[in-house]
Amino acid sequence: MDGPLRVALAQVNMTVGDLDGNAARIVATIDEARERGAQVVIFPELAVTGYPPEDLLLKPAFVADNIARLREIAGHTRGIVAVVGFVDAAADIYNAAAVLVDGEWAGAYHKRYLPNYGVFDEDRYFMAGDSAPVFCFGDEPVGINVCEDIWYPVGPATLQSLAGARLILNINASPYSRSKQATRETMLATRAMDNDAFVCYVNLVGGQDELVFDGGSVIFDPAGRVVARAPQFAEHLLLADLDLASVFRSRLHDPLRRKEKLLDELSAAEVPRVALPPFAAPAARPPLAPDVTPLLPDVAEVYRALVLGTGDYVRKNGFKEVVLGLSGGIDSALVATIAADALGPDAVTGVSMPSRYSSAGSKDDARDLAERLGILYRVIPIEGTFQAALAMLGEAFAGTKPNIAEENLQARIRGNTLMALSNKFGSLVLTTGNKSEMAVGYATIYGDMAGGFAVLKDVPKTLVYALARWRNAHGGEVIPVATIEKPPSAELRPDQQDTDTLPPYDVLDPILQAYVEEDRSAAEIVAAGADPALVRRVIRMVDINEYKRRQAPPGVKITGRAFGRDRRLPITNGYRDGGGRR
Repeated sequence: MDGPLRVALAQVNMTVGDLDGNAARIVATIDEARERGAQVVIFPELAVTGYPPEDLLLKPAFVADNIARLREIAGHTRGIVAVVGFVDAAADIYNAAAVLVDGEWAGAYHKRYLPNYGVFDEDRYFMAGDSAPVFCFGDEPVGINVCEDIWYPVGPATLQSLAGARLILNINASPYSRSKQATRETMLATRAMDNDAFVCYVNLVGGQDELVFDGGSVIFDPAGRVVARAPQFAEHLLLADLDLASVFRSRLHDPLRRKEKLLDELSAAEVPRVALPPFAAPAARPPLAPDVTPLLPDVAEVYRALVLGTGDYVRKNGFKEVVLGLSGGIDSALVATIAADALGPDAVTGVSMPSRYSSAGSKDDARDLAERLGILYRVIPIEGTFQAALAMLGEAFAGTKPNIAEENLQARIRGNTLMALSNKFGSLVLTTGNKSEMAVGYATIYGDMAGGFAVLKDVPKTLVYALARWRNAHGGEVIPVATIEKPPSAELRPDQQDTDTLPPYDVLDPILQAYVEEDRSAAEIVAAGADPALVRRVIRMVDINEYKRRQAPPGVKITGRAFGRDRRLPITNGYRDGGGRR
């Protein structure tokens, strides 16, 4: 082809099941890409349905409706090529990329490698593709593949490049976890260099239940250099002009590719060629300025993920406001701040629910936080209800000493109060527990665990502190310093501190990371320097509290192994790592 090819990567935020809304967004983005001179625009994996559609895929009507929307989208592709993720159907269903050109549905690629680990469950739904076609726009073969396909060192991209593709278009719905973008980009740079081709990687953005898709769409040249990169956690149309002719010149100097093609003759049958109209000749257009957004630092990246995941969960489920308990502690302060950043302060209500054990400092800190954020603040004392509950249970509790039962009564009264406000005003209750607490069961079922969304469910306590400090340093000191610096306490009995029940969090969190996220054994954790008795105690707490975690609301996944979709263990379980019995 003559001249550079202008490619647009449509990093869009879709909603699972909203076929009409998703199709309208795709059409509007095609129009924008065309107006900005793009000859090709590519959309994320399963863009028509949203990702992951899960058991909606078992409904034949849903699959048929998604194909009908795709045909409607095709009619809006005059003068441009659009690659759109959808569910294809024949004898089975496929995770597919449609090639739409000049108003027609010209062909489709079926994803070959179906992930079935971590949060992925694609073998449950899809049939794997069995070929790696190139789509020939005139005399320009282009490789198209889907998400997992690009992760394999010798996969569809290899076959497509050996068949002549100088451009690989890879469409994705790759969920976020900490530091994942750096891993992606190392892999993509390697694929670009190995295949001596431009690699365009478009990723979904937005929140879907527990998952957050972070975008970060990127283009690499054949030397493994970043040509363009979209921002993380925001919608963006990323454009770049690619000089495909330079790839041909480069390949003339690379005899290794000729040897690879000879060795790969048996794979030639897997690379059918799909003939399409030539790329539309570009109109006169000014050159594009470089569009390379820097990657976010680690803590900033996590904070943005929590804001996006919380905001999308609330909005996509039809809520306009949220309510949460403000204890004066750091967890509730961080959740309130994230909610205010995600939804605006007018959509957030913080409720102080003091009891006889609530300190003056905690009550002052809760009010101070609400004023700094500009959120609605309510004070609903629970002492009267607590006294009534103790009186009601007086006969049943007679002859016993106060213990966790009386403590948890307070947490459950607070949970009941928040749910009453939710019922009355239609607001979603945000819970405030963190991953460290959830791991060891330091939470009250039907109490502080009661709610609709758990913002910090996958955030260890030590990271909670880092996020609070980061937010104070970026956008004003909204979380009171006293809240960050005071010892954490549930304030359910006199002079209570978390360390009465748990080891310090800087000791606890590394053990939890090793056991929960890395599946290390008790012996391995002890060998790394942890106290043997403490390791056995922590592991036991994690194991016996699986039943609590099953009943917790969903929350944003930010680590490599979150409770719920990632880590699924039986509740009834007689195995104890490190010895001991239930």
